[in-house]
Amino acid sequence: MRLLLYISFIAITLVSFTGMQQKQRIVFFGDSITQAGVSPNGYITVLGNLVEQKGLKDQYELVGAGISGNKVYDLYLRMEDDVLAKNPNTVVIWVGVNDVWHKRNGTGTDAPKFEQFYNAIIKKLQAKNIKVVMCTPAAIGEKTDFSNELDGDLNKYANIIRSIAVKNNCPLVDLRKGFLAYNLANNAENKDRGILTSDGVHLNEKGNLFVAEEMMKVLVK
Repeated sequence: MRLLLYISFIAITLVSFTGMQQKQRIVFFGDSITQAGVSPNGYITVLGNLVEQKGLKDQYELVGAGISGNKVYDLYLRMEDDVLAKNPNTVVIWVGVNDVWHKRNGTGTDAPKFEQFYNAIIKKLQAKNIKVVMCTPAAIGEKTDFSNELDGDLNKYANIIRSIAVKNNCPLVDLRKGFLAYNLANNAENKDRGILTSDGVHLNEKGNLFVAEEMMKVLVK
């Protein structure tokens, strides 16, 4: 009897230890910025390096799921194969730039539709007990005087995301707010690009580091 109890205790201990050592899988779900995030200098790669520097490499697995040109409804349509099939513990949603940017050629997403699809994505993820972390779109132009052509719409969509985050109790990485603060401090010439982005939208080296550090604050404890 004692032997049986001892074997049971060892088995439970091993199972518990294995569970403790299981990596937290984080899937980054987004557009071209996230697609580039897995490149050698991309924000997901940089975040992985920061995690390793903290000695936490064995605790987190970072997975990219970004596709260039994607809007919120594209994410909804491919989430089964590109996110849920990967069995993530956490999903980071970073979308919205193309929904606004592509309005220039008539293929953007109007605000009610954007909010509807975003809520549908969160509902489906939370139904699977997946933690959702939301990000506001960062920039379409880096000027700090709100003279970028699409600042108004981008602020509107960022506010939609902030509101959804509050209603669904989701952590928020407010990159829109963060980018503006960084540019106010580092963009004295009011340039529309070249501070955190290469073209006003896509991240340069400093931008990748900035995003990685901002996400680190929310994702890694």
